[in-house]
Amino acid sequence: MLKTILSISGKPGLFKLISQAKNMLIVESLQTGKRQPAYAHEKIISLGDIAIFTDEEDVPLSEVLNAIKEKENGAKVTLDIKKADNETLRAYLAEVLPNFDRERVYPTDIKKLISWYNLLVETGNTDFVEEEKPQKDADVENTAATDDSVNEKEEKPKTKKATKKKAE
Repeated sequence: MLKTILSISGKPGLFKLISQAKNMLIVESLQTGKRQPAYAHEKIISLGDIAIFTDEEDVPLSEVLNAIKEKENGAKVTLDIKKADNETLRAYLAEVLPNFDRERVYPTDIKKLISWYNLLVETGNTDFVEEEKPQKDADVENTAATDDSVNEKEEKPKTKKATKKKAE
């Protein structure tokens, strides 16, 4: 679900991808429902492509949003991000993601994360982690079947072509 939710640099809020054209995207604001173009020269990023730095490896945004959802029981974050100081913001993220990298994750990033979460909850977009689709199992079986047919073809003995000897 987060793959179709976009953040566009220079425009407030989040947008839902509606359609694509040759040199632009048609997006719809999650807050107002207003549709508008987003051109190729604007910095556009999908929330599904964002990750948070941790001490070990990067954690996808979907997992962090899901952890916030569990902590807040599906409700909006009550922390006032406009009045909160840097230590309060870091303490909140430490409750949700204890091993986040304190040097590379800035307070502005935490504010943006919380505001995105609140906006997604307001608009009813709370399916942060995509479930595995059962179609993948069928694809695995199909590839196994094609592998068997390839092996069968390889097992057949090849016949040698008769070559004519050149007359001397």
